[in-house]
Amino acid sequence: MKNKEIIIGIIAGIISTIIGSVLYLALFSSYSFMASLNHILKFNSINKLINLGALLNLATFYFFLHKNQELRAKGVLIITIILAFVFLIQKLF
Repeated sequence: MKNKEIIIGIIAGIISTIIGSVLYLALFSSYSFMASLNHILKFNSINKLINLGALLNLATFYFFLHKNQELRAKGVLIITIILAFVFLIQKLF
């Protein structure tokens, strides 16, 4: 039962990161969505986009805390730490 709640939090963290990335492209890009995505892939800036999208995990984390769903909030925190660790390793090497 505990693991199920943590996995739900991890999935919510991944989904909120994807939604945050799409929202960032939709709201702050002066080009179309596909043109912006092609530009980001061309210049290998996908890490920056995902990092900006991960900011939405903060809202997801506090939403779960507000609803007293600490295990789901823990799942969101786990995926956020994994993302940060992966990008740190990628930045260093």
